[in-house]
Amino acid sequence: MASITISSLQTFPSLHSLSLNSPQNTPTLSFYSHSKPFPSISLKSFNTTLKFKPRSLIITAAFKTLSETELITVPLTEDEFNSKMPSDCGVYAVYDKSNDLQFIGVTRNIGASVFSHLKSVPELCHSVKVGVVVEPDKASLTEAWKSWMEEYIKTTGKVPPGNETGNATWIRQPSKKKADLRLTPGRHVQLTVPLEELIDRLVKENKVVAFIKGSRSAPMCGFSQRVVGILESEGVDYESVDVLDEEYNYGLRETLKKYSNWPTFPQIFMNGELVGGCDILTSMHEKGELAGHLKK
Repeated sequence: MASITISSLQTFPSLHSLSLNSPQNTPTLSFYSHSKPFPSISLKSFNTTLKFKPRSLIITAAFKTLSETELITVPLTEDEFNSKMPSDCGVYAVYDKSNDLQFIGVTRNIGASVFSHLKSVPELCHSVKVGVVVEPDKASLTEAWKSWMEEYIKTTGKVPPGNETGNATWIRQPSKKKADLRLTPGRHVQLTVPLEELIDRLVKENKVVAFIKGSRSAPMCGFSQRVVGILESEGVDYESVDVLDEEYNYGLRETLKKYSNWPTFPQIFMNGELVGGCDILTSMHEKGELAGHLKK
């Protein structure tokens, strides 16, 4: 496994750049369905007296420059990513095989973001430069990203291709919301199949199912909103079911609790099995484990 060398930063311990040394015949069930870009760039000058400067400006001043950061060959497999790429917050720059910079990104999980690019545009994702923000907040992450962008623009006179306005290759565009599934044709319609069996078929016939409070377009609780956000940010193709819909999913909440032996919502099923709720999904997302779990 590749070693990790942390470059010293002298006076400013809150930020470092990370360097990696690399050699990486049951009846068919019908379900009823009802029918910020990155911040603008402004060049700032820094004088040498930093003790009265805001924390975000201090972080930018201490941040290792793009040109000084080591270029790392992108690992090719998920296992290599897990062992060699950091899961920390920070910025990263992606280069193609000709060592031309294609995109500068900011993320809460560097390894997961780079791996996502490798899957979607492997021909453009050959090597990376990585800068880790140790105590990240929105301001410090933005300033770190801006420092690399400003350096690149000053050197080349242009924005990286992937950061150009309207570019959809590197920045995921909002997708049209799918309709939530309805388990029944209506509350007063007599079911010919027990509701628990309908649930069982649903989770086994779809790779990912999220039982949430509210719809995917308008979640009715913070945990459900978080689950929807994670699944969509990861590009997961999933089905959603509103457990609060008393017209078309009447009795679902209590029946699902018994089926899954899980007392709260949301509930996420993958590959026919219960994964858990919001906390578990959030942990998998932050560790970059979600894509691997879906491949099982």
